[in-house]
Formats: sequence, structure tokens, C-alpha cells
Amino acid sequence: MAQWTSAVGAAQLARLLKSQQDRPAGPGTRRPPAYRALADGIRLLVLEGRVPVAARLPAERELALALSVSRTTVAAAYEALRTEGFLESRRGSGSWTAVPAGNPLPARGLEPLPPEALGSLIDLGCAALPAPEPWLTRAVRGALEELPPYAHTHGDYPAGLPALRAMIAERYTARGIPTMPEQIMVTTGAMGAIDAICHLFAGRGERVAVESPSYANILQLMREAGARLVPVAMAEGLTGWDMDRWRQVLRDAAPRIAYVVADFHNPTGALADEDQRRRLVEAARSAGTVLVADETMSELWLDDDMAGAMPPPVCAFDPAGSTVITVGSASKAFWAGMRIGWVRAAPDVIRSLVAARAYADLGTPVLEQLAVHWLFSTGGWEQAVELRRQQARENRDALVAAVRRELPEWEFEVPKGGLTLWVRAGGLSGSRLAEAGERVGVRVPSGPRFGVDGAFEGYVRLPFTVGGAVADEAAVRLAAAARLVESGGTAGAEAPRTFVA
Repeated sequence: MAQWTSAVGAAQLARLLKSQQDRPAGPGTRRPPAYRALADGIRLLVLEGRVPVAARLPAERELALALSVSRTTVAAAYEALRTEGFLESRRGSGSWTAVPAGNPLPARGLEPLPPEALGSLIDLGCAALPAPEPWLTRAVRGALEELPPYAHTHGDYPAGLPALRAMIAERYTARGIPTMPEQIMVTTGAMGAIDAICHLFAGRGERVAVESPSYANILQLMREAGARLVPVAMAEGLTGWDMDRWRQVLRDAAPRIAYVVADFHNPTGALADEDQRRRLVEAARSAGTVLVADETMSELWLDDDMAGAMPPPVCAFDPAGSTVITVGSASKAFWAGMRIGWVRAAPDVIRSLVAARAYADLGTPVLEQLAVHWLFSTGGWEQAVELRRQQARENRDALVAAVRRELPEWEFEVPKGGLTLWVRAGGLSGSRLAEAGERVGVRVPSGPRFGVDGAFEGYVRLPFTVGGAVADEAAVRLAAAARLVESGGTAGAEAPRTFVA
């Protein structure tokens, strides 16, 4: 019986391999043989999770045609991968990817490191900060005081606790968007919200327009749901969306839904202005596209000049919720461990989402909902978010200074909010930097995780999750990883030092 669980086509694998080509070799640099370069490229794709483990690879002849190389080159590359433990084969069943004993299974998303790994490896993979104490503890205590009446019920609230739905609706109304509780559904984080929306609106094979780059975990969620992703390039720098491109894609591709992060976009940090938001809603309405606006970063403005200067929410241009579905969450602004999200949409959409939930997770944990309600109702949320802004601001400034000092050739613009820095890595391969980073003690996600079909190979994403001396050390280790990549991996690398913040 075949051991593979999925398949990668020859054309798809060729595109992925082409995306990770290094910059031209300098004088005196020896290029590896063609078969070795091909084997290294496939190995990198497996280690990054961009080609899954147990994925059937194309036959040698098919891949040779797609890459315009000889079949002998592909056969030699496959044999090298088999020798190294990254490929297994069986006559009649083909060849499929594997990982050798002792190697960690590649992550498909950007999961945080286990706590035991934090002493020797600096984690720049997950854009999340520790809880803003004492507000987490206070919120949980407040929730426990409110729990007894709910403990006498069945505990299933598919639309969310009525008190929390009403509170979220009030907060939208206070922002100038009149909202009823019937327009709110509480979910298990923003991921749970978007998963529910995708299953309702975008069945397998449906087109979904996404920013390019976009949030890696959402892209993976949509791929696994069977969506056909249609990338729309972001404008240069931090200027937000290219509206000409958006209008063209919405008109020509007619995607069922479009997913956007208008507020401190992940990963670039861009902030869409009021005119861009209005025009995008108009274009989506004309095309019959449902616009999913992820505003999980909307409260994380970091510069003082942004206080009171944020553009209106995307849903302000569609207050009834017939075109725009808004997704919010406590996970970025408060704490990733607080898995509470919500959807704001038209009442009939909410009813459909709630009905479909009976076949998914039934509802969101009551205690966590009560904790968020306590934060909203006592003013604790505002104080906790202000603490979060202060942490992120200090980390951002420390990381920016450290990277500019250690890697002056890397290019980026400093965003006014959010949690991420989008960095052009001086012509180096982001995939190879990610691999080298693991060897020198820093975990960093490469640009292609945030693109479609291997785009953004020359980028990495750096989150504002470390500051002070840890940010300095992270930049030192990134510089060491860059030297490894520049030398083709032949330079000696120091073992990662144990580092305690």
C-alpha cells in the first residue's frame, strides 16, 4: 500500500523550486552540481512545511520536463534525498517525502515553540506577547465570580453568551457603527471565525481573493478548505492597498470572498486609509464578493500621533453588514491564550453561521467569554491594551535598532502599529535564512509562508515579541544565519547559547 497521503504536481513543485533561487553567485563562488541544488531545494521545501511530509512527488520524467533538466539530474537528486532520509520510494507506488529520524516534523503554520525550547532558541516565529498582567488574573477572577448562574445551565451557547454579544455590539455602536446583538457571533478566536466564514461562503474550489503577502495561518486554513487563492499585490511600502489591482481582480476573477487586514496588516504593518476602505467596499459590492475584514490588530497603534487618528473601520462603509463581515479577537490585543473572537455581520449571516456551528465546535468556552466580558465592562480592557501597546512599542524600537546595527543591508519600513516587521533580506533566500537560523539559535519564518506559490522568497517576518538584550541577541544570531547562507552553509557556526531574558 502507498505511504503517501497527498501529491505535489510537477508544475507546482517547479514553481516552488524556482521561487527559492538564490541571488547570483559572486566571483569565486562554486555552484553545486545541478542534482545537488535540486535535492537541496526539495529538502528546504520539506523542512519549511511548504511541501508536506508524506506527499507523493512527481515521477522523474515529469519533473525533468517541468524543470527543463535531464532525467538523470532528477534521478540523482531523488537518490540523494533517499540517502539523507528525506524521500522514501516503493516500486509501483512512487516516491514520497519524509523526515529522517531526529528531525522535527515541519510545522504547517507558525505554531509557538514549546516552553522547554525557549532557553536556547529565540522564537521570532509567533507574533504573540505574554499576557498583560495583572489584567489576565483579574479577568479570570471576575469571570469565576460570574460563573455560578451559568453552571446551572447546559453551557452551550452557539452564538455566544448573550451578555458578551450585547457588549461587543455596544462597542461597535460606540465606534459609530450601530450594531445589534443579533449581528454578533462569538467564536473560538479569529481563526475559528474565519474558518466558519470560509465553510459557509467558499466551498471547495471557490475563488478567494487575498492580499499578497497575507497572514500565513489564514492562507493555510483556506488551502486546506479547498479554496482557490487569488493573490492581489499590496502597494509598495506601508501605503496599503493598490485599488486598481483590487478592482481588476474583483471584476475579472469574481471571487466568492475576499480576505483583508486593513489595520496594521500582517505581515507588512501597512494601514489602509479611509478612501481605500470606501473604494474596496464599493468594488466588492459591485462584484458580489463578500469582504472579510480582519481587524484583530486595529487597537495596536503604537505611535502617539495615531491616537484618535485611526481611519473608520471597514464595516463603517457597510453598516448593515450585507457586504462586509468583520472579524475581531482578543488574542492579539490582549493575549493569544485568550481564545475569544467574534464576527459582526448581517443577522441572516449570523443565523447561518450559528446553524452551521452545530456540526463544528458547538460553542466557545463560557469562562473565557466571561473573562472578556469582565474586561470590557470594567475598563480593564483599555488599560490592558495600553500596556500591550507599551510592550510592543518598546520591543519594536529595540528590534529595529538591533537589526539596523547588525544587518544594515536589510531593508524595511517601520510600521506605526501592529506586531510585525516585513524585511527584505539583502538579496538572501528567506527559506535558507530560516533553515540557518535554526542552526544558530533563532527561529524566523521566511517570506514564502505569507505568499501564494512561493512568492516573497527574499523576505522574512520579524515580530515585536522580544526586546532589550534579547532583541540584540536575536539580531546577532540573524546576522550569523545570514553569513551561513552567504557562504553556502560551509562557514562554521557556533552552537546556540542558552539565553535567559
